[in-house]
Amino acid sequence: MIMGIVLALAAGSLISIQTMFNNKVNEAVSSQTTTALVLGMGFLASLCMGVLFEGTEYFTLGPIQPWFWFSGLLGIGVVTCVVRGVKLLGPSNAIAIVMASQLICALWWDSLGWFGLETVPFTFQKAIGAIVLISGLILFKAKPKKGQKMESSIL
Repeated sequence: MIMGIVLALAAGSLISIQTMFNNKVNEAVSSQTTTALVLGMGFLASLCMGVLFEGTEYFTLGPIQPWFWFSGLLGIGVVTCVVRGVKLLGPSNAIAIVMASQLICALWWDSLGWFGLETVPFTFQKAIGAIVLISGLILFKAKPKKGQKMESSIL
């Protein structure tokens, strides 16, 4: 479980860093070019690492539902939407909305058992957790009213 937490934390950090890098690339080129560069470099890096670490096993494909092979197409949507969202909303606003959307969708898919996932019951505890997380994101982005100072002391 600890390793899963560490990997999830690393993924979140890497996504944030990648978003900032993608935004800088997008300042120089179009969103579509940014997406092609990001996914193209990811393909090359994955191919090299796969061959290096797995050898010929890397090219062994197991049985899977045909539509799952198209997940890379979803990556095009992810990168394009995040890059454009950051450009329009700013990094922290866009990422906050992405996080809330990910949580809501993950809860929904878990609860319904979609895409071959094991059904995980939606509980009151999960609803409260999602509400607290989303409320925290809203509070994080809340701006004080004109002339009002934000309190800096904890107590």
